[in-house]
Amino acid sequence: MHLDHATLRTADLEGTRGFLEAVLDLKPGYRPPFDFPGYWLYAGDAPIVHLIPGSGAAVGRAGEMLDHVAFRMDDPGDNKNGEAYWAMRAKLEGLAIPYSTMDLPDLGERRLFIRTPPSAGGGAILLELVFREG
Repeated sequence: MHLDHATLRTADLEGTRGFLEAVLDLKPGYRPPFDFPGYWLYAGDAPIVHLIPGSGAAVGRAGEMLDHVAFRMDDPGDNKNGEAYWAMRAKLEGLAIPYSTMDLPDLGERRLFIRTPPSAGGGAILLELVFREG
């Protein structure tokens, strides 16, 4: 079993789509003709993020909800020296996107946490970018 996709609700479909394209290199692609707006964003040939309209209101973290979405950003065989991690940090800094870090040496992983741009209602979606080393 594996996760097929994550659906994110946002009051700013265009802004969130542009953010995910710029940061994660996702590309909009085929989406069935639903009766509501949205996008399917692809990594290669897989539509891993679906964007649909939301109110943009911030949600209290105490209630039952999805807390964040994590993306595995690299193939361990291609990242022996952490190049992908450092390249993403440089990209985020170049785009002036704030981030926080978490290193988990016992798992051989480094993580970056970013948020989509906040909507008018103050809501933003937490994204975790996971890099496995060696």
